Amino acid sequence: MSIDPSRSERLITVGSQAARRPPSQHSTGHDWGHVDAEENMASRFDRETPSTGQPDRDLESLASTALLAIGTRVRQLRNERGLTLQALAEMTGLSASLLSLVERGKTSPSIGTLVSIAHAFDVHMTDLMPGMPAPPELPVLRHSEQRVYATPEGVNRRILRDDRVRGLEVALNEYGPGGKSAESLLHHDGYEYGVVIEGSLIVEVDGETYELEPGDSIAYDSKHPHRITNQGTTEARAMWVNLDRA
Repeated sequence: MSIDPSRSERLITVGSQAARRPPSQHSTGHDWGHVDAEENMASRFDRETPSTGQPDRDLESLASTALLAIGTRVRQLRNERGLTLQALAEMTGLSASLLSLVERGKTSPSIGTLVSIAHAFDVHMTDLMPGMPAPPELPVLRHSEQRVYATPEGVNRRILRDDRVRGLEVALNEYGPGGKSAESLLHHDGYEYGVVIEGSLIVEVDGETYELEPGDSIAYDSKHPHRITNQGTTEARAMWVNLDRA
């Protein structure tokens, strides 16, 4: 991933490979996007973006620390609510075995997985990531102040607005070829609106499949099982608006 070191972005790298992702043909020195990965996670909290020469062992250490911190937080929230793993699995649509792996820091939860877990706890996704401060309540959020989530599957998510008071999130998502929001169909509370800016996306919602081209939009209740995939050979970009409640 080629990032201008002069800009201090809030980068969260989901997957050790993401830090080495080549820049896209649309890149202006920053990563854009949304979405998920189930393997090889590393997270970077509130740090300036590192140079591309950072050793692999540093990324592996960050990955291990991040996974353990997230898993510990998930277990804490589950225990506070008196939920069993099976009960949480039924609330999220995820398997109890996957949730157990997440809690023990043994697997990388996708952003979609974290969203489903967070909604089950009635918290924001970033509340599962210790050390992540709440976004500033300012009229203008500068490009350098926006958080970026990057995954080794080539999917990035730039949070343009995270309004927790009104329950709204606006993201600019970039899906590399083969990039997808989750390995399997997920569901959670809320409502979603999306519009494709460039490329094409396949959106699966409640048993139906929709192919979206530039300018096409979609809206659906997030309680319906859904997944977003770029099955093309070029990147796709889309604007996504997520509401906490339908």
